[in-house]
Amino acid sequence: MNIHKEAAKLVLEGKEVNLPVITDNMGGKSLDITKLRKDTGYITYDPGFVNTGSCMSSICYVDGENGILRYRGYDIEDLVETCDFVEVAYLLIKGELPDLPQRHTYAELLNKHSLLHVDMRNFFRDYPQEAHPMSILSAMVASLSAFYPELEDVDPEENVDLTVTRLLSKMRTIAAFSYRQMNGLDFVEPTYKYSYCENFLNMMFKTPVNAYVPDPVHVKALNELLILHADHEQNCSTSAVRLVGSSEANLYASVAAGCCALWGSKHGGANQAVLEMLTKIYNDGMSIEEVVSKAKDKDDPFRLSGFGHRVYKTYDPRAKIAKKICTEVLGVESQNDPLLQIALELEKVALSDPYFIERNLYPNVDFYTGIIFHSMGIPESMFTVLFALGRLPGWISHWLEWRHDPYQKIGRPRQVYSGPQVRKVVPLEDR
Repeated sequence: MNIHKEAAKLVLEGKEVNLPVITDNMGGKSLDITKLRKDTGYITYDPGFVNTGSCMSSICYVDGENGILRYRGYDIEDLVETCDFVEVAYLLIKGELPDLPQRHTYAELLNKHSLLHVDMRNFFRDYPQEAHPMSILSAMVASLSAFYPELEDVDPEENVDLTVTRLLSKMRTIAAFSYRQMNGLDFVEPTYKYSYCENFLNMMFKTPVNAYVPDPVHVKALNELLILHADHEQNCSTSAVRLVGSSEANLYASVAAGCCALWGSKHGGANQAVLEMLTKIYNDGMSIEEVVSKAKDKDDPFRLSGFGHRVYKTYDPRAKIAKKICTEVLGVESQNDPLLQIALELEKVALSDPYFIERNLYPNVDFYTGIIFHSMGIPESMFTVLFALGRLPGWISHWLEWRHDPYQKIGRPRQVYSGPQVRKVVPLEDR
């Protein structure tokens, strides 16, 4: 990475200011404005931070123009094809893919720390049965710091690895228990007999009156979907984790903040919106032509969900993989599934209609994941929980990366003030 090898010139009120140029490892250019306010008195105005780099990171690379997503230098397609979720989690958190002994040891650690404290289990029963599982997930993750406070020790660095492993394992158990609470079912404990994803499905769906065995197709699909969601640069929830972490809040509190950010309908709730849209199209008997026409009409409140992306200006590479997973999960039934057929027809239009192409409205990862989860028997309210489970290694990685950032500045954006100027307070009796 080249830092400050060249500079851009900015002229403000007749004064010339040099802004150092940073060239990253992929050739991307950034202007270093860290001294802008000090040197000029000016700040930048950038709603949504769409043009602002908040940190230097080696975890994830996204090229939205060319549809590229890489974790630690590995293409997402290669990781999904070759690795399972535990290997990818290890890669994001540790920086390198594990060898066979490391993979075995890591899996054993995840199994060892998968149980919840007995008092934590009791918390679940105090939530209303109709409580949204994301409310339970975020609260229980924050509560982990009360039961496992090792990060508050004098030398927390010694316990970071233990805390990370605990969170990665226990959040899976919390997610499954949230589903059980929602459905009024007894909890199913994790078992050493199953892998990470097999355990999750077993904790979700096993009951005393069924002989449930995790479907290998579903296990494979869940592994791949969690990998697809494992990280995506400085998105809303990851930025929330880093922002809260910058105050030196512990890992549990920071990840709980990420859960809350992901809960929003514009972030983690998108795949649920897609499934609801496809269901409405089917139930209302709408033709594809009618759907497209309504989507193009500015005066029509109908909106297509699952198309377009804040970063990708071409086909989301994760969507291509999710489409393949979808056909694998549905198998021979894929030809008869009405929601999938509607989705395929909408995708065909989006890839050929100039209206969609000119606006970069290509299918994104959420377009197919809702159908997949639905086909696996996972209710819509749990979709975002699955997203959080997948994104967890990324959140952890970014929190850890901030801990070793040489700047370690607390996040504190500036603002452009738009309120009234100085006013005098009128005494109450005179107002």
